[in-house]
Amino acid sequence: MSADRIVIAARGWIGTPYVHQASVRGAGSDCLGLLRGVWREVLGAEPEAVPAYTMDWSEPQGEERLWQAALRHLSPKAVADDAAGDVLLFRMRSGSVAKHLGLQSAIGAGAAFVHAYSGHGVIESALSAPWRRRIAARFAFPTESV
Repeated sequence: MSADRIVIAARGWIGTPYVHQASVRGAGSDCLGLLRGVWREVLGAEPEAVPAYTMDWSEPQGEERLWQAALRHLSPKAVADDAAGDVLLFRMRSGSVAKHLGLQSAIGAGAAFVHAYSGHGVIESALSAPWRRRIAARFAFPTESV
């Protein structure tokens, strides 16, 4: 899968309002919805149906549901092995479940990622030190259509 194609698709979602559980470019998306939408654009049909989820995800149960789903459909990478087009999984607080996703859009001195963020919508943010510290896992898209 071409990293350029993934980044172009992700950037095409910038400006989409934040809407919990949504995945419609230009109309509404959350972080998972952004990943789902980019998947549809670059690979086709989503690999599994996404059940309804609350804003706190699986925090009360302490289950890494998002991480488990990523392991089913994406290729795990070393966190330090950054490349454009990678899927980033963030742990927003130390000791909590990983529940935020983004797509790395640039590497190096201008490292950045595209993500849907409550109160901001889909934006491109610098992958600054505070964000880097929150990365729990890194994944690559499958190399072929599924």
